[in-house]
Amino acid sequence: MKPDLFQAPDYYQLDDLLTEEHKLVRDAARAWVKREVSPIIEDYAQRAEFPKQIIKGLGEIGGFGPYIPEEYGGAGLDQISYGLIMQEIERGDSGVRSTSSVQSSLVMYPIWKFGTEEQRKKYLPKLATGEFMGCFGLTEPDFGSNPSGMVTNFKDMGDHYLLNGAKMWISNAPFADVAVVWAKNEEGRIHGLIVERGMEGFSTPETHNKWSLRASATGELVFNNVKVPKENLMPGKSGLGAPMMCLDSARYGIAWGAIGAAMDCYDTALRYAKERIQFDKPIAAFQLQQKKLAEMITEITKAQLLTWRLGVLRNEGKATTAQISMAKRNNVDMAINIAREARQILGGMGITGEYSIMRHSMNLESVITYEGTHDIHLLITGADITGIPAFK
Repeated sequence: MKPDLFQAPDYYQLDDLLTEEHKLVRDAARAWVKREVSPIIEDYAQRAEFPKQIIKGLGEIGGFGPYIPEEYGGAGLDQISYGLIMQEIERGDSGVRSTSSVQSSLVMYPIWKFGTEEQRKKYLPKLATGEFMGCFGLTEPDFGSNPSGMVTNFKDMGDHYLLNGAKMWISNAPFADVAVVWAKNEEGRIHGLIVERGMEGFSTPETHNKWSLRASATGELVFNNVKVPKENLMPGKSGLGAPMMCLDSARYGIAWGAIGAAMDCYDTALRYAKERIQFDKPIAAFQLQQKKLAEMITEITKAQLLTWRLGVLRNEGKATTAQISMAKRNNVDMAINIAREARQILGGMGITGEYSIMRHSMNLESVITYEGTHDIHLLITGADITGIPAFK
């Protein structure tokens, strides 16, 4: 087991733009990742198992709903703090960040924004500590980039709703206690329902044989005449705009998280290049290796500036969906390219579990697709600047 020697690059002194609280939050998350995630994550990824023992720690560092108000169990932090926590967690592993991101932006966020006061008090404090774990049901077997076509539906049966349908590619599904599920009513209007584990007809089969996000639990949500109490419908917002608001929050977190994965790959490659001797000198002395490393730090720095500015806009309530899409697409693409270049610097060692690079590279193949694919985010930007949607 190799020690975690990670040193975060800050080429443009972005720390000067952060508050003391931001740095305290980030440094606490960084120390926790070094202590609790780095020593075990390669083993869990090899075994394709999620390390459930870290759930309590994720709650303690603010990994679950850090921007949720304190009255509901959250830390009441700002959007930049949320981003920095996601960055540090994904520096450890994208799958662990997925667990945190889903809990925060796709479960706690909609309950906070669209739920009743009773729902907030019932679920949010337990979700904030990890006593309850949640998942988000939007994607279906036949509807991914086009979620409005969903077929999952519920009918009003008088004293309850009857829910039928299925969701897939759901992070946290195999062990989630609650699921925020998006389904159509009898008029075809999309609403959010809170479904609890144990409700008859509700099952969560696990997805196996993944080459990516192996240390994250993924599954399906299957609803077979599930009786959902009427008080479990979230009344604050309906229509596709409601889950899209959740995805905005999650995509924002991913934009920060991808930087963490890229930073880890860069730091690993830089250290290796300085230590690996070939032709009687470290490979860092060769021009092609310096080219790779110089381009990596340039792209990381650009992404850091992009997300910091986006965080400021989020704090001010000014960030648009299209701006968030640009950052998610750019930063994940940046990270996956850095992972590939870093792997080359390590040569054959780059494919082994002794280093984190190949695991990051495989994980990012999922991150570049989920929460809006690479191409869909490009078209969101295209539609925003031209006023003409190209995906309809």
